Amino acid sequence: MNQLPHPRTPAAAPSAPPSGHWSPTHALILLIAFLALGTLLFREGTPIGDILTLLGGCGTIGAATLALAGGGRRLVAVLAEAAVRSGIGK
Repeated sequence: MNQLPHPRTPAAAPSAPPSGHWSPTHALILLIAFLALGTLLFREGTPIGDILTLLGGCGTIGAATLALAGGGRRLVAVLAEAAVRSGIGK
């Protein structure tokens, strides 16, 4: 008869968090990256106002990307309208 061992089913691997799920670890990693980038730019002589503008722009782009990917198109539309109104001065 067949002497081959029966195949075993592998143990269930730990499931990864669903896409779009942000844990506190993700937030901590982003915080450390932003602090490190700001520190490095400051040590190289970049004015603080420019650093804050750059990091604020990066944060805005990231938030908009997450909102669009998560289906928050209405939120993005409201934020875009607010940005246009504030730019016009109304």
